[in-house]
Amino acid sequence: MPAFRLGAAAAVALAVLSGPAAAQEPATVAVTAIVEHPSLDAVRDGVRDVLAENGYTAEDGTLEFLFETAQGNPATAVQIARQFVGLSPDVIVPISTPSAQAVVAATSEIPVVFSAVTDPLSAELVSELDRPGGNVTGVSDLTPIGEHLALIRELVPTAETLGVPYNPGEANAVALLGMIRELAPEYGFSVVEAAAPRSADVQAAAQSLAGRADAIYVPTDNTIVTAFEAVVAVGRQTGTPVFSGDTDSVARGAVASVGFDYYAVGRRTGELVLRVLAGEDPGQIPVAFAEGSDLVVNPAAAGAMGVAIPPDVLARAQTVVD
Repeated sequence: MPAFRLGAAAAVALAVLSGPAAAQEPATVAVTAIVEHPSLDAVRDGVRDVLAENGYTAEDGTLEFLFETAQGNPATAVQIARQFVGLSPDVIVPISTPSAQAVVAATSEIPVVFSAVTDPLSAELVSELDRPGGNVTGVSDLTPIGEHLALIRELVPTAETLGVPYNPGEANAVALLGMIRELAPEYGFSVVEAAAPRSADVQAAAQSLAGRADAIYVPTDNTIVTAFEAVVAVGRQTGTPVFSGDTDSVARGAVASVGFDYYAVGRRTGELVLRVLAGEDPGQIPVAFAEGSDLVVNPAAAGAMGVAIPPDVLARAQTVVD
């Protein structure tokens, strides 16, 4: 099998965490993500912290916490999934839809607790949300598309066309684009999209939307989010406001977003991992959904793209990026 690169944040084999009291054979939690970016990194950290708070600590030396990133390459995600299956960990935690699909395809026996997956049903990870069946459960981060469109309408009231860059090879991105197309007319938008199968394609996709779109909306598409600064650069150059599907990208230059705290998503995932380590059947644990609706705004980014954030919006924001 070709070698793949260990994620920079985890080149240390985030080693050995353990269960509470009794002496026992070491357990292993193996975590993988399609890429490293702030939202997915926060999920990983949330999982790790919940384990530590419940007695699974590196100092105990009884549970190994492994992390690998696919660096945005689906083929590498498949390699990582196969390697993890070969290690026979107690739980595999794939973060993002592509990583989850790779892991679920690789094993029907090792417990899988996915996280940050938009639509587990359309991604064919589970057969039902309440009773997933098989060896799989997890946490969905289904985006509040309606709230995002309402926010864009509020901040850019004259906008008629919404541009959406997306990776057509990412199942979650395709599902989100479908939701955007369905809901956009309710908010007075038509939709134009631009495909970016690789992160290297993101800048060109964003440039193709400038002039065709009155605002650009970046969904929680891992490929686009990885190269988010390229979209922001186009927005600043052309005066096209850029909005994001995740709140972490607001600090990276988006005008605003409404969404989840991805660290909290990771903590919720960690709670499911604890249940599996305690012996519960993952197939009988209902899929959980991310909660919370924090408004995050970036007045400086907005001003650079020709948007003035009204005082009432600033007043109700949970976070105002300096």
